[in-house]
Amino acid sequence: MAPTKSDLPLFSLAAPLLENPLALLGYSVLVLAVGYVLYLRLVSPLAKIPGPFWASLSRLWITKHAWDGDMHRTVMKLHAQHGKLIRTGPNEVSVSDLTAIKTIYGAGTKFRKSDWYSVWQGRRKFDLFAERDEGVHGRQRKLVSNIYAMSSLKELEKWVDNAVEVFMRRIKDQGSRTVDLGKWLQIFAFDVIGEITFSKRFGFLDLGEDDGSFKQIEGALRSASWVGQVPWVYWLNDLLVPLIGNRLGIAARHGKIRQFAARELASRKDRGSDHRDMLAKLFEVRSEKGKEMSDDDVLSMATSNIFAGSDTTAISLRAIIYHLLKDPERKDKLMEEIEDRRRAGQLSDPVKLSEANEMPYLQACMYEALRLHPAVGMSLPRVVPKGGITIDGRFLPEGTIIGANPWVIHRDTSVFGDEIEEFRPERWMRKEKGDMERFFFAFGAGARLCIGKNISWMEMSKVVPTLLSRFDVQLADPSAPLKETCWWFVKQEGLLVKLRPRRKSVN
Repeated sequence: MAPTKSDLPLFSLAAPLLENPLALLGYSVLVLAVGYVLYLRLVSPLAKIPGPFWASLSRLWITKHAWDGDMHRTVMKLHAQHGKLIRTGPNEVSVSDLTAIKTIYGAGTKFRKSDWYSVWQGRRKFDLFAERDEGVHGRQRKLVSNIYAMSSLKELEKWVDNAVEVFMRRIKDQGSRTVDLGKWLQIFAFDVIGEITFSKRFGFLDLGEDDGSFKQIEGALRSASWVGQVPWVYWLNDLLVPLIGNRLGIAARHGKIRQFAARELASRKDRGSDHRDMLAKLFEVRSEKGKEMSDDDVLSMATSNIFAGSDTTAISLRAIIYHLLKDPERKDKLMEEIEDRRRAGQLSDPVKLSEANEMPYLQACMYEALRLHPAVGMSLPRVVPKGGITIDGRFLPEGTIIGANPWVIHRDTSVFGDEIEEFRPERWMRKEKGDMERFFFAFGAGARLCIGKNISWMEMSKVVPTLLSRFDVQLADPSAPLKETCWWFVKQEGLLVKLRPRRKSVN
């Protein structure tokens, strides 16, 4: 006698599903989900790389930490716990292996920037930071690199001095009250960008506050930090903007901040200038190169100056001053160098860049503070090229997203020595600094080194010794830590100080 349907166990189990399409769909989704999880945890080429459980299953883990603003400290702890490779996403790895870092970021690298940068670039055609095509980036950088060279920026130094003088005067105006020096440093850095780019300070130093631009920039940074982890969110929003309007803060980089730059650019054209500011030099390139650089490209460069120029410099200045104030012994040692130079007639007021470059302990303090607190606190993500790469004995296939975090690199004891969490400028005073300089990632590395590095370095070199020459600066509460928030840049809050004018200023 042939068996009936009811005698077949599998059919009996499947019968309810066949009769209920929704149940069948749900069962299928469950099977696929379980299969996906098993693949990611057991079969994927990244399956044996340690890291948070949820990071291996979804990009929600990395997106959450990008939103929370704690990525720099989180990844440092993970590397300390697990070693040179950390799985931070289903297809993403954080690396601290020095040999691999040379390969990923070194000259002639084939590791292109990941789609994370597409969110920053949007539809802009000229964007040195976010451009992912190395050929395009090389051609664009070649057009403007001379403008950002230190030799070119030195021509603008006396106009930076104007901003330094206003900054010092406004600081003195605060009297004996507690001063949020971090806020004033940001205002100063923003006004300097106005001075060197448009031949006009934005006037924030005079007012003692900004016009809302800082909030726009901060909102764009926070938005890009997390949206970059899921770029499809940005492009879906971009598609729906005509229907729902913009819902993402990162669009301010392409919208309101760009509009701000466009207004300043138009104003600069109307009034002219008595010297060759950066905008004049950009328009000279525009005239010489014709189709290689458009008016819109010039605007993009001006916008980039505004967007990134103030934050990176202010963060670095806060780091230098904070670590000096937390370490009176090192601060006194720097003051000795300043006073020795002053007595020898080798120090101007404001301090000149050429003079600061000849102050070894000052330069060591700057390097060390930026080692401990590099402005960028997230991975610099790249895509593994064809052929894959083997790191620390693990093979990572083509298409894997891989990146190193400056906060992690800067704490490698094999490069920077012992007491890695201590502020020790002396480590930069030794003759042989090859590896330390090679793995100093405060401004990125290789061909993608931040083009605005020299602007920041000039401001830092001038402001720190000038400020300490004119004022005795003390933390209002030496026991109070700074608050850190990592939305790409690791911004500090709470640099509250007391300032007292010194009896003798530098002559």
